[in-house]
Amino acid sequence: MRTTGFVVLLLATVGLALAAVLDRGGRESVPNGAGTAGETAEATFAGGCFWCVEEAFDGVPGVVSTTSGYTGGRTRDPSYEEVSSGGTGHAEAVRVAYDAEVTSYARLLDAFWRNVDPTDGGGQFCDRGDSYRSAIFTHDDEQRQLAEASKRALEGSGHFEEPIATEIVRVGPFYPAEEYHQDYYRKNPVRYKLYKWNCRRAQRLEQIWGEKP
Repeated sequence: MRTTGFVVLLLATVGLALAAVLDRGGRESVPNGAGTAGETAEATFAGGCFWCVEEAFDGVPGVVSTTSGYTGGRTRDPSYEEVSSGGTGHAEAVRVAYDAEVTSYARLLDAFWRNVDPTDGGGQFCDRGDSYRSAIFTHDDEQRQLAEASKRALEGSGHFEEPIATEIVRVGPFYPAEEYHQDYYRKNPVRYKLYKWNCRRAQRLEQIWGEKP
């Protein structure tokens, strides 16, 4: 069983790195970067089913909004069916808007790692395939440096025997998903909980990281 001590170490390492670094068509998002105190900044993460990633980040203090969508691929303005078929190169992802005065990109990185299996290169949990890969899509050089520092800390921690499969890449065009995917866990709580339980996402995360502090 994992302990929370590692999480503290990871946060400290990312904090040091931060100090060192001191819509379809019209709907397509414009990268904002890590931001500074008092600004609303943006970050983008992929961690398997975007319903679950939305729920995870909505629980982080300082997060203003989350948007499920598709990024990292070649096809412009893709549909859910096109992405899930595996032919677009896109991943299911979540665009996170956050208040940089309340939370930091380092805190979002910690939330991200705690909600994925970083050693799984074939998808996440019961969702398999490239469209369900885990990835950090960085908006600027500061985010990239912080993300790489957090990944190195994870690799050097001895926490995992297998290599870290999560990729760190520059963000590209982000296409919001269909409306019925947005806030799915709130709109359809019974179906969502049934899906999440059968996917064994929470069970696997507890196995990897231990109980939430």
